[in-house]
Formats: sequence, C-alpha cells, structure tokens
Amino acid sequence: MKKGIPIVIILIGLVITASIVLSINRYRTVDWEESYNEKSNKPYGVSILYKELTNLFDNHKIRTVYHQPAGYLKAHKTDGSGNHIAQGNYIIIGNSNYLEDDSVNELLKFVDSGNTLFISDYNFHQKLHDTLQVSTNYVKNEKDSISHLFLNYHTKQGFEIDRNEGHSYFSEFESNYGILGHSKIDSKCVNFLEIPFGNGTIYLHTEPKVFTNYHLLKDNTYQYVEAALSVLQDNNVYFDSYTKIQTGYGGHVEKESNLSWFLEQASFRWAWYTTIILGVLFMIFNAKRRQRTIKIIKPLQNTTVGFVKTVSNLYFETQDHKNLIDKKITYFLEKIRTDYNLSTSNLNDEFIKKLASKSNKKTEDVKKIINFINWLRSKNEFFEENLIKLNRHIESFYSK
Repeated sequence: MKKGIPIVIILIGLVITASIVLSINRYRTVDWEESYNEKSNKPYGVSILYKELTNLFDNHKIRTVYHQPAGYLKAHKTDGSGNHIAQGNYIIIGNSNYLEDDSVNELLKFVDSGNTLFISDYNFHQKLHDTLQVSTNYVKNEKDSISHLFLNYHTKQGFEIDRNEGHSYFSEFESNYGILGHSKIDSKCVNFLEIPFGNGTIYLHTEPKVFTNYHLLKDNTYQYVEAALSVLQDNNVYFDSYTKIQTGYGGHVEKESNLSWFLEQASFRWAWYTTIILGVLFMIFNAKRRQRTIKIIKPLQNTTVGFVKTVSNLYFETQDHKNLIDKKITYFLEKIRTDYNLSTSNLNDEFIKKLASKSNKKTEDVKKIINFINWLRSKNEFFEENLIKLNRHIESFYSK
C-alpha cells in the first residue's frame, strides 16, 4: 500500500493543476435562451422582476401558479376546493404557447368577473386572437439590434432594448382598445394594448424581453417595467410559472437541481469535481486487498531449565547440601539407566566396566565418579565443597 502513495500524490497534483489552468483559461458561456423562469438568474430569466413584485404590489399576496390556469382557477372559485378565491391580476411573461383552450376560457371568465389579465409575449393563443379580434405581425430590424420602446402614458422618452433582431406588433385591433405603448424601428408599431373585457381588463404586450434580468439591469429600463405594470389593479398577483420550467418554444425542460447554483460558480464547481475525483481515487487504491496484521505468536518457552534453576537456587540458598547431593545422584543414575540400559542397584566394579564400555569413557574416569558417589552415600554430613566436586564429576562425565 505504501508503494501506491506516490501515485496518489501525483494524481492529486495533476487534478489540482488542471483545475487551476482551466479556471484561468476558461471563459464562461452565457446562456441567452429565453426561459422567462422566475427562479433563473440567467440574462433572459425573470428572477429580478419576480422578487420586485412584492415591492410593486405592497401589502398584497404574490402567488406563483405552477398549474394550467384552467385547473388552478376552477379550484379557486367560490365553489372550488382551493383555500381562497382567486381575485386580482394574472400575469404571464413569455412562453404563453402552452395555454390550452379550456385555460383560455377560464382566464376570460376570470377577467369577465372583474379581474385583470396581463400577457407579454410575441404571439398569443389563437382563441385570444379570435375572441379579442387582434392580429400580430413581425418586422425585422434591418439596421441594428436595438429597438426603442415607448409608453404613451408615461413619458416621451424611449427605452432601448438591444440584441433584438426584430419585434412583434399588433397589425389589427378594435378601435375602442387603448393604445398604451409602441415600439419604433423604422416606424411606430403598437406593442401594448388595453382591452376591456366584461367587468375586467386584458393587457397584451409584445416585448417580453424587456421584463428579463438583462434589461432590468440596463440603464433605466426598470422605469419602463414599473410603468407598464402600474396599469394593473392594486390587488393580489398570480404569477404564471407553469411553463417557465421550459426554455424557448421547443418545450424542453430546463433542468435544475440543488447544485445548479454551485455548479455555475467556478470555484465551487472545481471544488466539487476535485472532491469527486479524489473520492474515486481513494476507493480505487483502497480496493486492493490489505494484508491483515499477523499476530506474533511467541514460541513456548522451555521452562524445564528455568524450573531446575529455580529449585536448585532454592536449595542452595537454604544450604541444604544433602538434599541437593541426593537429587543430583538420583538424576545422574536415572540418566545412566535411560541412556545405557544399565541397572544402578549395585555400583560395583562390574557396573564400572559396563558403564565405561557403553559410554565409551575411560575406566579410570568412570571409577572416580562412581567411587565418589559411593563415598557420599556413606556420609551423613555434607558441605558445599562436596556438592561442587560432585557437580564437576558429572559435568566431566558428559563433556568427554
């Protein structure tokens, strides 16, 4: 496992180096897709407008609608299952092509009962065109990408929006409709209508880009947005979000996650990727089979020698020379019986000859130790010198 450590260090260094280089040299690609998502901080999201609604409609409820208007408005009628009755302003910014016929019907009923509908989009549902007798057209900006927007009731000052290849405008509408604003490229084109409907009012606007984050942060465009929304009732707001999880007109879902904001930040993103890579490397190198620690088993000690030393020291310290001499003689004769198969009952000359023959020792040497043993057996009193001499005779017998 120790051999793998340098490899891990090298890989970690490469990952960190790569992250630094890429962070320095990369450039951030801006997403210009028109999502009109109230949670999106991208240029064409509407998170700034969504947050400012609480200031524009102070002391009123701001409710976000995540359903088709048909289902939501039916549930929040007098006899509906909702927790309140829907009253006030229903706002749709961009991507209104999702509306179905029954949703358009419910929105018209909502307005007819005295409420307000505000839609800003390039085109509108065909049922709205037919019911309200309006038509839209599109003109391309041939000179540059800048359009000038004007509000008839606000000021003669124009508001610029750029990155605009062209604009939609109302080519046909009823004479009793109020013209609230127009755009100008080469000529005036009506882009903001006030349409009375039943007991309420419908506002149709054809430049949804002006409500996005990008334009709200530019120059004084926010004044245009404030003035455009000032025509609405001083009442509750229902902000459409059913379609804002989609981008553009293809209906593709704008995927979001809890990590989306962090992954948009370079430092957090590389910290996250580095953590994942290091975690994978850790698992790879730790996946190898590790040798379990082998327990050291000490061999059994030969306690015989230790026991003999202990016992002998005990007798020696007590000066019991007779006992030690008797035991040494007994052990010596026992070994002779075991090793040479001789009887030690009579330690006579015949025994001496047999022991010398079997042990391959000199007869004189054998005779010395046997005679000394016989002499010790005849005595009753022993001294330390007797014990030492006996031990020397025994050691001499085994050493030769």
